[in-house]
Amino acid sequence: MDIAQLNKTLGNLDIYLLDQILKGRFEGHQRMLDAGCGEGRNLHWFIRQGYDVYGLDANEDAIRMLHYIARSLRKDYDTHRFFTDTIEDALLSPGFFDAVLCSAVLHFARDHAHFDAMVTNLCHTLRPGGLLFIRMCSDIGIEDKVSISSGGTASLPDGSMRYLLTRKKYEELLSIHRLLAVESLKSVNVQDLRVMSTLVLQKEQSS
Repeated sequence: MDIAQLNKTLGNLDIYLLDQILKGRFEGHQRMLDAGCGEGRNLHWFIRQGYDVYGLDANEDAIRMLHYIARSLRKDYDTHRFFTDTIEDALLSPGFFDAVLCSAVLHFARDHAHFDAMVTNLCHTLRPGGLLFIRMCSDIGIEDKVSISSGGTASLPDGSMRYLLTRKKYEELLSIHRLLAVESLKSVNVQDLRVMSTLVLQKEQSS
């Protein structure tokens, strides 16, 4: 397969999500939600492979484009599965999804309350034993270079303002939502300007 064919198959898939696909993390997790899906850059492969994919995004134009893209990938695809809403307000059925993706979205939280509301809704709709993939900004490795506000946001050295995942918030997330780390937390430091952390978590099975 040449580069053009590979690009057509994968789209603009997050390389860290591709890593999880290659590890077989999504086998048996057919019904999935991409929360903050945009135009669906992370969904091309899943749609082509026959996954039961849903997506939500606050940007109506992005969802409209995703409807077109999904139909171009599978002519019979039910585009009503892609809808406009915010993560915290979306009416999501409890335990409906086998897997939930949320890539480069949660660091746009306004404060702790907003972040907690989004994560709570994502965990609410994830079935016991389901997989949660999160990629977001953190302060891990640049703690001495950022000053986090009481609300959890900080001005990063790259000039952006983001809500940052901290080690404390990560442990809190696992404890409150009964999540288990499938892999160790991984963080990529981009020249001390920002850090992106990848979380691969599993919701605990019901006792």
